[in-house]
Amino acid sequence: MAWRRGHRATLRVVRTSRLWLCGVALAAVLGGCATPPPQVPLPAAGSAPSAARARSPVSVAPPVVVLDPGHNGRNSRNLAAINRQVPDGRGGTKACNTTGTQTDAGYPEHAFNFDVASRVAQQLTAAGVRVVMTRTDDDGVGPCVDERGRAGDSAGAAAIVSIHADGAPARGAGFHVAYSDPPLNPAQEAPAHELSVALRDAMRSAGFVDSNYIGRDGLSPRSDLAGLNLATRPTALVECANMRNPAEAALVSSPEGRARYASALAQGVLAYLHRPG
Repeated sequence: MAWRRGHRATLRVVRTSRLWLCGVALAAVLGGCATPPPQVPLPAAGSAPSAARARSPVSVAPPVVVLDPGHNGRNSRNLAAINRQVPDGRGGTKACNTTGTQTDAGYPEHAFNFDVASRVAQQLTAAGVRVVMTRTDDDGVGPCVDERGRAGDSAGAAAIVSIHADGAPARGAGFHVAYSDPPLNPAQEAPAHELSVALRDAMRSAGFVDSNYIGRDGLSPRSDLAGLNLATRPTALVECANMRNPAEAALVSSPEGRARYASALAQGVLAYLHRPG
């Protein structure tokens, strides 16, 4: 009897194996055996989330920088509009905007400002910065200086850089960085000064010299610039060169020169954004 029971068990194993082999063969004929997905054990009720879920990356918004190319291409044809009085940030008023200066050969400051700002924007964007421009072309009027001064606050900017060139007597040369002084709010205190120093140092590192006719050590504290006075974010204005100086006029008029200015300004902004603390 024991032998028969063992024999029947063996036959059952053989039949089961044959059925399994037949299933494999049939699956092969029909196109192969699908492998069932592995079972993932479900977490017990009330258990803590997995470590992988707990460490999910949190997206961080890029810093915002406002670039303010001074003046505009049609200001000179709309004098009534740009002479309109607007708040100057210290209880007075001043003209909405001005036409800007130009080289003796006629290259206009507004074109230089916009070209350099566009180049800076490209470099900052490539470095992961979100750039906002106070004007997006060189064929308009304004905006007024009070609007430019408030642009950083509406954009939530970490820094605002206004880009200009000067029109001083021909013997004057060099750049200077202006900031609001005396400060009217906390952003105009240490942060604006730190931004100005970062821009000053980057300009020096690029081979540009401090102004020999205004300011000191490349810095120029100012109380008369509405765009700086009305700022509630760290703001600086860079006068890149004297367009009436022959050597600097040649530099600002060349694409290579404008590329040098733009690279220096972009490096200054990045140095400020990445400063310790």
